[in-house]
Amino acid sequence: MATSSSQEQDVQGEVLKKGKPREQKEDAEKLLESKKQADDGQSGGQFVLKCAKGTRDYDPFQMAIREGVFSVIISCFKRHGAVSISTPVFELKETLLGKYGEDQKLIYDLADQGGELLSLRYDLTVPFARYVAMNKIKTIKRYHIDRVYRRDQPRMTLGRYREFYQCDFDIAGEYDPMIPDAECVRIVYEILSQLDLGSFIIKVNHRNVLDGMFEACGVPPEKFRSICSSVDKLDKTEWEEVKKEMVEGKGLEEAVADKIGEYVKLSGHFELLEKLMSDMGLTAVASARAGLEDMKLLLHYCELFGVLDKVSFDLSLARGLDYYTGVIYEAILTGDATMKDGEVPAVGSVAGGGRYDGLVGMFDPKGQHVPCVGVSIGIERVFSILESRAKEAGGKGIRTVETQVMVASGQKNLLEQRMKVCTLLWNAGIKTEMLYKRNPKLLNQFQYSEREGVPLLVIVGEEETVKGGVKIRDTHTREEDFVEMAALVPELNKRLAECQHSERV
Repeated sequence: MATSSSQEQDVQGEVLKKGKPREQKEDAEKLLESKKQADDGQSGGQFVLKCAKGTRDYDPFQMAIREGVFSVIISCFKRHGAVSISTPVFELKETLLGKYGEDQKLIYDLADQGGELLSLRYDLTVPFARYVAMNKIKTIKRYHIDRVYRRDQPRMTLGRYREFYQCDFDIAGEYDPMIPDAECVRIVYEILSQLDLGSFIIKVNHRNVLDGMFEACGVPPEKFRSICSSVDKLDKTEWEEVKKEMVEGKGLEEAVADKIGEYVKLSGHFELLEKLMSDMGLTAVASARAGLEDMKLLLHYCELFGVLDKVSFDLSLARGLDYYTGVIYEAILTGDATMKDGEVPAVGSVAGGGRYDGLVGMFDPKGQHVPCVGVSIGIERVFSILESRAKEAGGKGIRTVETQVMVASGQKNLLEQRMKVCTLLWNAGIKTEMLYKRNPKLLNQFQYSEREGVPLLVIVGEEETVKGGVKIRDTHTREEDFVEMAALVPELNKRLAECQHSERV
């Protein structure tokens, strides 16, 4: 084992290779502490068995809820004509750098494993843009559901993790203005409505309107992105705190910050558009005029898609990521997704996205322009609500297994007959189980079926075998009927169809 001094030199050398100067000491101390803990564990210290910070396990009950949510989301994406792709969980570090503004510090860097500097993906959007550029794709409508990683301070009760899933839908290609953008709003509307999370609002804004607002207020152009990142915090921070950050932290004049404060209070629909279009200071900026024309078209299309009542043109919406170039949006729950005790899960926004027309060109050697727009569903935050609701309801309606038939017996030496029946039903595509006992107790098989919600049992017995059949037992009514083996599969399919119909009703 290395001595303490040599160990410290090794650690400091490792950190100096890749850390920023003001972070080196802190990183070295953390790394030394982790190595000390590992050494202590080897020398008899107690190892704490737990998940890494910002991650979690999911039990069968939780996974059943998650799979139900994924099914709703994927069905919606496919209903709108999307195809699915997959990209690696890590990318070249250079691919991710310069795309996330102030959030770049949250990227997980990996140790050098053979000449390539790698990082875990921060989102699914930048890898998608890299994929489009690499494969010289001109048009694609795709969805991608997968894990992403952020070195953020986790807040588990808010659905904020270091490892989490994103559910992305994106449209790439040259199309007429605002048509795909409006469809993305419609997709968010459909998913949140079908998941029945409670009332919600989809905030929309435009980067050109924001930049025009900053210019009209007197923000220096080189500070646009930095001030945009501050405005992006208004969904969780009071204006006075945001203003303080702008003035004291970023050197903005107080009078300029006050002008911004007057704009970011505004929200509405067409009436807000009219007010902004009559604002001489704002419309004097060409980018603001262009953005307002886009917003007029977007709101009109949202009205045609039947979602305008859930949309709010909100000037406080900023979306801090650097790659957005046009329309941006974010879906917020508005407070009636309550539990029985009256509490509302504090989960923040549940979807967000926007237009990023320049991102693909950043990866193309010739800078070819492929406009893109997309939306991401915050699955972890959605799950926090549905999990809390399901627990309050005592797990009613949530099945952790999809078994349709339990093959049972109440007499000894019928294992082979049960196995043959299972084979018959598996071959017919029926989800079937049996207990892994040679001679299981019949009561245990009944109780398992009732506990797991298995609707039907096929009971194998000596008398029934002699007659060339089995009994079918309805778990709910406990009624039993004799059925010949030749008619077993058709009869089960008929009853299972009736069960599905009654569940839908």
